[in-house]
Parts: sequence; structure tokens; C-alpha cells
Amino acid sequence: MTEQRVILSMKWGTLYSALYVNVLHRACRDHLKGEFRFVCLTDDASGLEPRIEAFPIPNIGCTPEHYRRGAWPKISVFTSALHGLAGRALFIDLDVVILDDIEPFFTVQGPLFGVGGGPDWRHGRVPVAPTLNTSVFGFNLGEQVDISDAFTAAPDAASAQYGNEQQFVEGTARDWAPWPDPWVISYKRHVRRKSLLAPLLGPHPVPQGARIVAFHGKPNPQDFVTESFGRGYRWIGDYWRKYSDG
Repeated sequence: MTEQRVILSMKWGTLYSALYVNVLHRACRDHLKGEFRFVCLTDDASGLEPRIEAFPIPNIGCTPEHYRRGAWPKISVFTSALHGLAGRALFIDLDVVILDDIEPFFTVQGPLFGVGGGPDWRHGRVPVAPTLNTSVFGFNLGEQVDISDAFTAAPDAASAQYGNEQQFVEGTARDWAPWPDPWVISYKRHVRRKSLLAPLLGPHPVPQGARIVAFHGKPNPQDFVTESFGRGYRWIGDYWRKYSDG
């Protein structure tokens, strides 16, 4: 029996509209062959396409402050009974651009994979070990319950000890490994050029083998529909126009 594949997304509040979920869903349909379920955990399912399965965000003890500061609700995907979902899950943030086939994200073997935020992700600082980034992470549903249980036991203490949910997951996960480099790259660190000559030189070339570009903050992919970023960034605007048009 083929293991079920589940793509997870999450939306709460008003920072990202339903269109962001729909764009991600359409892009995944273009970049993943075969059957899979696309799930959005959300506090408002209005505007989502019919093929998107919408479920409430599980209650793990997040306060309004947890929703405002950081992405602590993402930890709820590790609960043991996530709306009856089973199989291998791939969580993808809404502010991404998918460049290539995402099938490999489901074929690597290991309990938990995430973006290994090395020096290119961390402002040039070289960490002792890879630092987990949760823009894109994969795991077996129901097998990382220790993470959500640890948060639920003391939500305020968790957020006081750790700066964000990424650090908490890294600190409580029994084992994790980084995705092969350069499957997930950062727009800010790998694509955007920081130079006075940037308007002439354009962005850095996307590394060969990159599959997903994570934006993690401003600007968002939707911002590139204008020409204000320059011609070299047009591929981002083209991506948004393609998948937002349905």
C-alpha cells in the first residue's frame, strides 16, 4: 500500500489571504505528480478552493500573544490526532515560490527534515551546527508528539525560553536533519543582491537544484507583480500571476 502524502499549510489572522493558500495549492498541483492531500489548518476557511481540505488549528494552548508574535501555532501539526491525517507530511509556508518538482521531499528517509539554516541563512554567522528553519519541513504524522506535548505542558515557559517556534522545535525534537542543499533557498540570502549595483546586475542566479524559494518576511511573492524590483525579478511576479489567475 502506498504511503499517503499530505501537504500541510496554515493560515490565521489577516497577514495572508486565502489567495496565498490557493496559489500554493495550484503550484503544488503543478509540481507533484500522483495523489496527495492538500490541507490548510486555519481559523477562517472562506475563499479556499474546494479541493483544499480545511480544518481548525488544533488547540495546543496558544494565547493571542503566541499568534501575534512568531509562528507558535505551527507546533500543532505535531499533535497525535491531527484530524485523522496519516502518512508523510510536508509543511510549506505560504510565502514561497516553488521552482521544481517537490517529489524528492517525500522520498528522503528520516523522522524530521527542515531547512538547515547555515551561514547563508543567518546573516553570514557560522553556527556550531545547522539551525532549524521551519519554512519547509517534513515528518511522519503522529510521530513527533513529544514536540507538541512539551509546548502544551507549558506554553508561556516555552515562548519565554525560546525566541520562536523554530528554536523550540529544534530544542525539543529527538532528531532532525537538514534538507539536501540547495533544495530550499532564501530569497533574502540567496537571490536578492545587496549592492549599489543591484539595479544593474539584477538578482543573484538561483542555485542549480533549488526547488523552493522561501521569502520569510518582506517582500512577499505577491509584491513582485509590479516592475519596481526590476526585470531580473520578473520570474517571481510571473509565478504569482500564473497561480493567482486560477
